[in-house]
Amino acid sequence: MSDIKEITEALVKFRNERDWEQFHNSKDLSLAISIEANELLELFLWKNADEANKEKLKEELADVLAYSFLLAEKHGLNIKDIVLEKIKKNGEKYPVDKAKGTAKKYNEL
Repeated sequence: MSDIKEITEALVKFRNERDWEQFHNSKDLSLAISIEANELLELFLWKNADEANKEKLKEELADVLAYSFLLAEKHGLNIKDIVLEKIKKNGEKYPVDKAKGTAKKYNEL
């Protein structure tokens, strides 16, 4: 079993044991991702990046990922496939010869 499938199955089991699927519609899962991402950002507010609490970083990142996995599962999306597809698209938008070493957006290269 792949790691992604194992994680998704554990999340679904946890959710279903608590009868929380009723709350996990696409809108609310998307909102939860955004809220958790903001909690992740808050760890870095007014600090240097290396000053963030690593334990809290792990917790907030796990929350972002968990809701992302559940949203993908809800829509029958394969996480491995969609991430690899996005990397390929980004490779086309940001060719190495133009993008290497710069933070410019693809339309500014």
